[in-house]
Amino acid sequence: MRPTVRSVRFTALFTLTALASTALAACGSGSGDDPDTVKVSFKQSTDNSIKVMDTYLADIKKQFEKANPGKKVELVPIKAPDSEYYTKLQQMLRSPKTAPDLVYEDTFLINSDITSGYLKPLDEYLAKWKDWDQFIDTAKAAARGEDGKTYGVPDGTDTRGLWFSKDVFAQAGLPADWQPKTWDEVLDAARTIKEKVPGVTPLNVYTGKPAGEAATMQGFQMLLYGTNDGTTDPLYDKGSKKWITAGQGFEDSLAFVETVYKEKLGPEVSDALDPNFGTKVRGELLPQGKLGIALDGSWLPQDWLEGSGHEWPEWSKELGLAAMPTQHGQAPGKVSMSGGWTWSIPAKAGNPDLAFEFIKTMQTKANAQKWYVANSGIAVREDVANDPAYVDAQPGIEFFTDLVESTHYRPAYPAYPKVSVAIQEAMEGVTTGDKSVEEAARDYDEALKEATDNQVVAK
Repeated sequence: MRPTVRSVRFTALFTLTALASTALAACGSGSGDDPDTVKVSFKQSTDNSIKVMDTYLADIKKQFEKANPGKKVELVPIKAPDSEYYTKLQQMLRSPKTAPDLVYEDTFLINSDITSGYLKPLDEYLAKWKDWDQFIDTAKAAARGEDGKTYGVPDGTDTRGLWFSKDVFAQAGLPADWQPKTWDEVLDAARTIKEKVPGVTPLNVYTGKPAGEAATMQGFQMLLYGTNDGTTDPLYDKGSKKWITAGQGFEDSLAFVETVYKEKLGPEVSDALDPNFGTKVRGELLPQGKLGIALDGSWLPQDWLEGSGHEWPEWSKELGLAAMPTQHGQAPGKVSMSGGWTWSIPAKAGNPDLAFEFIKTMQTKANAQKWYVANSGIAVREDVANDPAYVDAQPGIEFFTDLVESTHYRPAYPAYPKVSVAIQEAMEGVTTGDKSVEEAARDYDEALKEATDNQVVAK
């Protein structure tokens, strides 16, 4: 018997509560007990070989402590998949006993945390910091609350597209310069791979609640935002300030996901619903030539750089890059989604002034550029973006930076995290075959009304 929506939500609530208890038990004392120590919390990779963030922050810590004698930095990693990281972080932010001085915030969650009173506005600091003028406006907007105040300093942005294995394509008789124009061309390439290259997963599209925001953004929204002409937001109507119920584009996007898993063009469902599957995609499937096409993000090469534990210097020769096409090839022809992360100071931080000094150390031009290259990010500082050394630092940077002109940003209003979960549930239903596209869309509408206090509109 398929579980009811109510039972699923009860299970989810129980899980979140359990995670919260674990988080509070694990994070120890909060900031403020030592006025000379700044506690910096960040998301640590679930892959023990990936130390990109750890290495970068360790270097910033050395710089900061050398420049500020008597001051110390305590790094507080949170090692968890995305969805668990968000839960643990929010639990830490609720109390001065557990809140660090500085936290790494995904821009999709920042407005929810602002509304909950978890974050401190940074305007008084930013007004005195000359480097703030170097940040591009869209990046600044991603960290701005509905009250007009800014609650974070962005450390880069990202875009998304199609990665494909040139070796797998050669075996399948597909072109090395593949640039699909429609969704059907993407699916047809996956079908050809399935037929001609056994033992290889043809196409990966992240799906379901275990994948968290990767399912919503790398998966569903890369489809949904390609179902119209690109001039209006298919999720949120800014005019009426209401969320949009499931229409034809929404159902077509679910149907694409359904096709991938129904025709066995994607990974096994059990693998797709593993919260750590993204780590396997980057660390095993792509480098080993076991995945034909990956709908994924610009940051993947950070896992393959020297010192990553999964060194793959040949990746730029062995992988091709293509833009995700719109559904029928309609203008503008391609789709991307952009997000990013910010460094934010909790409202209950004990040492906010010291925390902002640490941000300033991280965000010198040299350190920012070092980070963009290390994590395969896209620069949000104009002085870095205009530096030829940045553009030439890594293959793929130019391709993904060019996608910015056709990218979309999530409607990251306070209700968005709940809307995102509703999308994941709809995707999971069609992935497992437990729901038809129509059933999943109806259940989404129910969940959307509940998540947004019935602030919905049909389009």
